[in-house]
This record gives sequence, C-alpha cells and structure tokens, in this order.
Amino acid sequence: MIQNRFFPEIHGNFGFGCMRLPMKGGQVDHDQFCRMADAFIDAGLNYFDTAHGYIGGQSETAIRDCVVRRYDRSRFLLTDKLTDPYFKRQEDIRPFFEKQLNWCGVDYFDFYLMHAQDHDNYKKFKRCKAYETAMELKAEGKIRHFGISFHDKAEVLDMILTEHPEIEVVQIQFNYVDYEDASVESKKVYEVCEKHGKPVIVMEPVKGGSLVNLPEEADRILRELNGGSNASYAIRFAASFPNMAMVLSGMSDMAQMTDNLSAMADFKPLDAREMEAVRKVNDIFHGLNLVPCTACRYCVEESECPRGIRIPDMFAALNAHEAFHNWNTGFYYSSVLTGNGHGKASDCIRCGKCEKVCPQHLPIRKLLQDVARTFDR
Repeated sequence: MIQNRFFPEIHGNFGFGCMRLPMKGGQVDHDQFCRMADAFIDAGLNYFDTAHGYIGGQSETAIRDCVVRRYDRSRFLLTDKLTDPYFKRQEDIRPFFEKQLNWCGVDYFDFYLMHAQDHDNYKKFKRCKAYETAMELKAEGKIRHFGISFHDKAEVLDMILTEHPEIEVVQIQFNYVDYEDASVESKKVYEVCEKHGKPVIVMEPVKGGSLVNLPEEADRILRELNGGSNASYAIRFAASFPNMAMVLSGMSDMAQMTDNLSAMADFKPLDAREMEAVRKVNDIFHGLNLVPCTACRYCVEESECPRGIRIPDMFAALNAHEAFHNWNTGFYYSSVLTGNGHGKASDCIRCGKCEKVCPQHLPIRKLLQDVARTFDR
C-alpha cells in the first residue's frame, strides 16, 4: 500500500465512489454493498465518497447501514457534498448539513465539498456564503477538510481558487479521453490545481463505464498488453499523475470491486508502453464522435424530467450503436428504455431542466433529437 503524501489519514490512493452502488428492485443491494465494503477495507483502503443526490438519497443511508454501523469510525473516511438544489439561502445550509450527518450516521465528515462547481452555480454559493459556512463547520470540528468538486473550464477554476485559497482539495473529472478534450479541459484544469498547490481527487476515471466496453480495435490494443482490464488501465492512467491524491471508482458490483483492487491495492503507474497504448485508444475514441455522457444521472434524478426520459441510457444506446453497430441496440432502446411509462427521445418537450443540472454541459435537447432520428422509426 503506497503512502498518501497529501493526506496521511487516507490509505493508498484509491477511493470508493458511492454514486453507482449495486441495486436490486430499485433499492441499494445492501448484501452486495456490504461484501464490497468489506473487500475494500480488508485491502487496507478507507475512503468513501457520497452526495445526497446519489441514487435519490439512498447512497448516504446505504453507507450508514453497510459501513458506519459495521465499522469503528477510525476504519473509514467519509466525504459528502453540498449540492445546489438542496439550499436556497445561507440559512438552509446548516440544517441540510445536519441532516446529512444523520443520514450517514456520523458526527463529522472527513471531507466536505462544494459540489459540481461551475461558472453559474458558483454565483449562488457565493451569494449564500456557502464557503464561509463550511469553514465555520470546519472550525467546529464537523468537517476535517474542505474542498470543491468541479465541472467547468480551467479559467473558472483559476478564479475560484484565487478567491478561496482556503480550499484544500479539488475533485475533477479526469480520464484519458477527456485529458485534452476542448469541452472538458481535464489537462488544463489539472494544471490550474498544480499552479495553486491543490491536490486532486479524480472522478470519472473510466468515464461512466465508457472506457470499459471499448470498440473492437481499441479493445484489441489493450488486450495485446497482456496485462489488466480496460478499466484498470483507465484508473491507473489517472493515478499516474504526481498531483493526484485519490482516484475514485464508482463500482456497482463485486466483480468491479475485485478488478479495481487488483490494479490499485498495489498501485504502479503506467509504463511507457502502456501509456502509448492508451494514447492509441484515445485517438480511436475521438474519431467516433460519441456523446460524452458519464451517466451521472443528474439529468434524471435532479431535474425530474416531465416525460420520464431515461436520458443517460439513451445516450449509451446511441454510443453503442455508433461504436459497435450492434443490431440489439435498437432492441434495447425499444424494449427497455421506453417501457414502464418512460418516454421516448421524441417525447422530449424541450423544457431544458436536464441541461441546467448536467455537469458536462451537454446540449441534451439536441442530442435527444439525434437519438430520435436513430431509433424512433
């Protein structure tokens, strides 16, 4: 187990992101989550990450039941976040924070982040003095470390870190496809963190699973390395940069946990041959012109789509259609995505609620038209 050089209390450099927990019948599968948490802690790791919007509030309570009530507080670290929809004024923040402590079953958070900061919602956080309130909570011992998670361009992050030098850590989207992507600017955002001396926590290292099921040519390139899984190369890529304090993985079953632990419990950076293979895979991806959706599901769970359209799943079907040209993508769309009262892509009324909460700032309404042209025939 490597020593975390930024935060000594963190074991290693790999964290359990609890946004995509195992599910059964619409509820978190507590039995499987317990087994996954046990494997994670048994491997010597201890960092869990959540937010109230994850799985409609189930993530926090599942952590309470499967981790907090089963382990001594010294065995794990817990990160939670202040998210835009859950407060309207400064006076709302403390009561919501206290509810989060209760939902998670803890007396303090090891890390507390201002969630999904971008140019627009940062104005609200400033107006409501959210940063100042968080620092008061830290002074009271209810937060051990204060940071932000971030989804915007590098110049916006530079502004925020200049205005708030008290920020201790920045969580950013970082993977080999987004590294030099002009719409995400992972490389530039990372360099801003270096400039300000802020350690980085990585989210979306496998881009919502997009870097697991690769197109045939890309998959072949990684298989010829005769090493780990596709996911392992993506996670190790993110962890190979010197300013990375932590790479989070949103694991949704025990097989993913086992695979991730095999790569990160005894972490080794990518070597030159592996890095070159990843570069070739990246070139293939950028040639496909896929929808850069990470399946965070904010557009579904926070926007309350009036037509019940399963937006991330539709984008996944469209990407699969473009990358693999499988006949069953159309079958999956018609039989799974539009059943049980869920709308088709062509049912979109273009209200724009989804776009307001999308961390990737995707033109969802336009992209749904692309989905409709492909499948709604």
